[in-house]
Amino acid sequence: MDFTYSVATYFVLALVVLNILNQWNKGVSRHFPPGPKGWPLIGNLLDINLKKPHLTYIELSKTYGPVFSIQMGVRKIVVLAGYETVKDALVNHAEVFGARAELPIFLKMDKGHGIISSNGENWKTMRRFAITTLRDFGMGKNIIEQKIMEECNYLIQYFSSFKGKPFNDEILLNSSVANIIVAILLGHRMNYEDPTFLRLLHLNNENIRLLASPMVQVYNILPILEFLPGCHKIIIKNIEDFCEFIRSKLIEHWKCLDVNDQRSLIDVFFLRQKQEAENKTSYFYEENLVKVVRNLFTAGTVTTATTLRWGLLLMMKYPDIQEKVQDEISRVTGSMQPNYSHRLQMPYTNAVVHEVQRFTDLLPLSLPHETTTDIYFKGYFIPKGTYIIPLLSSVLKDETQFDKPDEFNPCNFLDSDGNFVKKEAFMPFSAGRRVCAGETLARMEVFLFFTSLLQKFKFCPPPGVTDIDISSEMSFTNSPVQHMICAIPRT
Repeated sequence: MDFTYSVATYFVLALVVLNILNQWNKGVSRHFPPGPKGWPLIGNLLDINLKKPHLTYIELSKTYGPVFSIQMGVRKIVVLAGYETVKDALVNHAEVFGARAELPIFLKMDKGHGIISSNGENWKTMRRFAITTLRDFGMGKNIIEQKIMEECNYLIQYFSSFKGKPFNDEILLNSSVANIIVAILLGHRMNYEDPTFLRLLHLNNENIRLLASPMVQVYNILPILEFLPGCHKIIIKNIEDFCEFIRSKLIEHWKCLDVNDQRSLIDVFFLRQKQEAENKTSYFYEENLVKVVRNLFTAGTVTTATTLRWGLLLMMKYPDIQEKVQDEISRVTGSMQPNYSHRLQMPYTNAVVHEVQRFTDLLPLSLPHETTTDIYFKGYFIPKGTYIIPLLSSVLKDETQFDKPDEFNPCNFLDSDGNFVKKEAFMPFSAGRRVCAGETLARMEVFLFFTSLLQKFKFCPPPGVTDIDISSEMSFTNSPVQHMICAIPRT
């Protein structure tokens, strides 16, 4: 009996191994994009810089070309590098490359709901709802511009309170930027010192850092390891805590819902839910609302706030550039607070803002996509369901599009006469079907916060600091290392 049991056990194990090897080779053909050979089970895991994988991918593109493959676990992944290739895929073949890859960690976080990691009709409906509602609440219009300018004034007051002494600007910038999307989601802003607000920002920031951890990347490759302790479990716990807060707000909004006066995105969603109460296939149900609110809070806070942190840090690094920006702001606005239309009269400042976004390369890997059908692309066969990494870092630092792309150079967005020049390769918000839904809002926020702060303050390193570190730390976004700044009031 023991012998029979042992034989059966080994037989099952053999079938498992054969299945793994079969999955490993699945989709591989003579026409599949080339790439480094991987090991069974782990693939190219040992070849990748897990702290900054985009650097590995850029090096691999020099060997294998703009379309190449890597193997992560048993899954083959295709990486797209360079402006022409990424644009061709995301814009010219938007339908084929437009699905979101179902990474295990994102499936655990959102379970297919919301916007960021959903697909199909649910994604289309929730994205359309979000964009329409954001526009209704003023995205790209004067009404939201006024809210941003008001929030700039709150932020300026806090910066002034330090009286030129060193401070860490991370939480303040996160709070200020978050209040713009919070006002839309909840119908009111939150106080910078509100413990609940600070807790939400902490959960958000911690998850952004942990998503890039080696453990989470290994979990995405081998989800069977879910039982192990690690960062992936902290992320899920943080998500649960965040969603618990959102659900408490839903109860409050439902109790005082006025169908004739929607004061927030939550109210608008509830109204649609009422209107579609008889529709059994409606996507307007509570779990989608919870995830949409969480998605918009995250997307509407981290990227813009981190961009501003980079902007102030780079102004300290390059004081001559800071001075030119401030001279232009003073010349154009005088004592008036900068508004969004001023960017048309500030070509140098506008160029600096764009160069901050290009140089800092905030989302070097974007979020992974997935092919919706088989496709022959650039001479290679890519099967349906293949994970795709649009390497945005290789677009923003494409030598054919930008001069000396590894240097901070505002002239990348200026012509010989000093006029601002748009660049098609400027893709910090990605492109195609999955382009950031709040791009218009983010562009306005970055310009207004940046110019309002530089109008009021000169930014300097703390006394005794002569070498300003502009390297990034490990995070889902390219975030600057922790640092202190001094905001000296301008007279």
